[in-house]
Amino acid sequence: MSQVTIAQFAEVVKIPADRLLEQLANAGVTKNSIEDIISDEEKRNLLGFLRQSHGTGNRVTPKAKVTLKRKSTSTLKMGGARTSGAKSVNVEVRKKRTLNRPNSAAPVVAASTTPLSEADEQVRATRQNREEEEQKLLQQDEERRQHQLKKNEEEVRVKEEAERRQEEEIKRKTRESEERRLLDEQARQVAEKAAAKKREEEKAGGDKRGAGKRGDNKQPTRYGRKELHVAKGKSGRKNQKRNSRRHKVEIESEHGFTKPTAPVTIEVQVPETITIGDLAQKMSTKAAELIKVMMNLGTMATINQMIDQETAALLVEEMGHKAVLMKENALEDELLADEEHQGERKQRAPVVTIMGHVDHGKTSLLDHIRETRITQGEAGGITQHIGAYRVTTKKGDIAFLDTPGHAAFTAMRARGAKVTDIVVLVVAADDGVMPQTEEAIQHAKAAKVPLIVAVNKIDKPDADPDRVKTELAGKEVVPDDWGGDVMFANVSAHTGEGVDGLLDAILLQAELLELTAVADAAAKGNVVESRIDKGRGAVATVMVQSGTLRKGDILLAGREYGRVRAMTNEHGEQLSEAGSSTPVEILGLSGVPEAGEEAVVVPSERKAREVANFRQGKYRDVRLAQQKQASLDRMFEQMQEGQVSTVNILIKADVNGSAEALSDSLNKLTTEEVKVNVISSGVGGINESDANLAIASNAIVIGFNVRADSSAKKLIEAEGIDLHYYSVIYDAIEEVKRAMEGMLSPDFKEEIIGLAEVRDVFRSPKLGAIAGCMVSEGTIKRNNPIRVLRDNIVIYEGELESLRRFKDDVSEVRAGTECGIGVKNYNDVREGDQIEVFERIEVSRTL
Repeated sequence: MSQVTIAQFAEVVKIPADRLLEQLANAGVTKNSIEDIISDEEKRNLLGFLRQSHGTGNRVTPKAKVTLKRKSTSTLKMGGARTSGAKSVNVEVRKKRTLNRPNSAAPVVAASTTPLSEADEQVRATRQNREEEEQKLLQQDEERRQHQLKKNEEEVRVKEEAERRQEEEIKRKTRESEERRLLDEQARQVAEKAAAKKREEEKAGGDKRGAGKRGDNKQPTRYGRKELHVAKGKSGRKNQKRNSRRHKVEIESEHGFTKPTAPVTIEVQVPETITIGDLAQKMSTKAAELIKVMMNLGTMATINQMIDQETAALLVEEMGHKAVLMKENALEDELLADEEHQGERKQRAPVVTIMGHVDHGKTSLLDHIRETRITQGEAGGITQHIGAYRVTTKKGDIAFLDTPGHAAFTAMRARGAKVTDIVVLVVAADDGVMPQTEEAIQHAKAAKVPLIVAVNKIDKPDADPDRVKTELAGKEVVPDDWGGDVMFANVSAHTGEGVDGLLDAILLQAELLELTAVADAAAKGNVVESRIDKGRGAVATVMVQSGTLRKGDILLAGREYGRVRAMTNEHGEQLSEAGSSTPVEILGLSGVPEAGEEAVVVPSERKAREVANFRQGKYRDVRLAQQKQASLDRMFEQMQEGQVSTVNILIKADVNGSAEALSDSLNKLTTEEVKVNVISSGVGGINESDANLAIASNAIVIGFNVRADSSAKKLIEAEGIDLHYYSVIYDAIEEVKRAMEGMLSPDFKEEIIGLAEVRDVFRSPKLGAIAGCMVSEGTIKRNNPIRVLRDNIVIYEGELESLRRFKDDVSEVRAGTECGIGVKNYNDVREGDQIEVFERIEVSRTL
């Protein structure tokens, strides 16, 4: 039995300890302090005494019901703080609730049989239940009160907003009324001045004709118009009507318009490109005024010249108006907004891009995964196009993009990183990190795409995977087993070792990304590659990213559109539909779209044609404005820098990506002395139009995996156009580089061929100073330039006037032989000087 003090017992029954001591004394239990021990027998005696004193005897009869009452008062402000007539309203809420006691139906317990500790627990539990119920009721009341307060505040806010709008409407009407009144006042003043001037003129004329006749009263009316006086006669009524009509016509003929007293400012909608004439028409001014403003700004222009949006906005502001930049792609935004994908999202296959340095085994690795032979079909053994494939493995489906590794295809790799979900970086274990490897890492980081490193060629004897990890860690690509977040897989494309582990890593990364797409929706994707195929027309390789692309859909890809006439996969099999993460080749577009353009399915061909035509016009205008500006800039550069050699090149390739990569690579060969100018770059065979363009611009024609047709061949042979065919990009770059080196001005290298020491100096009245010399090195030749050295410092540079051996003139003197040398236009040769003979050798320059 635990011992309980009076203080502890008082805390249990929740009464003061002093009062408990008093009750114990009244019950006949003597205790001196609150620290004394109270026994169970004494507790029972105290309980019996309390029951008798309350008149309940030895039985406990708890109340069956408990009634709770609560009253709360809150204040509401009507009208808000912004209005002056705000009112305060006191709201009083009274609430009453009756609760049934949970243990009211319990049997009555005799005091003699119930221990005191159990009764205390029962009392405390009952009190706790009652307090919890009261707390719950109070919380509900508080929530209702807060809800009512929010509702009242919302009503007050709505009322204030209505009052504010009403005040603004009254102010607007007042302002408009005041403006009208001012305009009327100005019109009245102008009319009064005009009437006064007219009266003065009529008065002056009336004096000459004998003014003062009847009906010549010139007093103005209130509105500045003349009064009309009609003489009465026999037909007074008819004359009155006739004069009344005449008076009405005279009143109507006097207008009340006035010249504006302040400049008029209008808002001018400025598109991305506009001509000077159209801009002048928008501002209701003459084109000559705009041309004058542009001349003041230092730019010559014509009425039909196309200017960009920034220049047009500057002209509008110079003319005192406000320029509003138009959003030209409103039509595109409206079309794309209609095509927002909504619906159930399902899991899709990951799109994996394989990147890495050239000849590190990217295509061979994909070849092993696909169990085909791709590398043998590429010219020179390197990949020159972006290949898109969908591979079905035991682990799941994966869509692969194989990008070229050569430096010329940097832009193509960058496009591949934009449409991909995961990047697999292939690094050869025997070569390590190379320049294109670092570029691939930068593309992956810029696109914020997760990276997986495949260390290839581990079957070679000199393979060192740990060195690859160390080099990549220095490029901030830390392996996961070193505490980083990049998964590494050691593979061999030759033997197939580790390929399954690489596929597991790809699918694991795809699970972490939770790749989903809406299946039942209009298709949306990107153009990976495009080309012109003989017999089939424009062919575009599209990676479907979401939705389902079906045969017969209207597809909009950049500036081209058309109905999908046929779809094939990478094996050449015909498809009726293609889901997400599926690469397909599409036929039916109006032209060859740019690689990297977004491709979307639109509901109607009319909308697709509108957007495509708009994009073509916009592209044409921007390109025209840029070409005009570029031609002027180029003219001024040539005037400042002098004559610069230029190599004009016309490129035609089989696919858009190769043409773009070749154009970028050739433009990088430009130097200060020789510039590469790619006048045209396109897709398809070389036709007669290309040949005429090459003739007009004196350009070199490069055909990359394409050939010239019969009409173009005749024209090329007749005009002697420089035509070159290539299938490997290295050869094209190297040959253009050699052509440019031939246009560079040669360097001249000086080579010392002889050295003579001056032993004595002789004076001749005819020849001047003659140096007696000993040839110490090489050969002294008469027709070569010389330098005179004194203490190894050049003091004169010129040429020989005479070279003699004894008394004979000779053309050269070899080492170890004495000779006499006369220096032309120089007589200060001294004993101990050295005469150095050299020659200039022309050296061809290289890029």
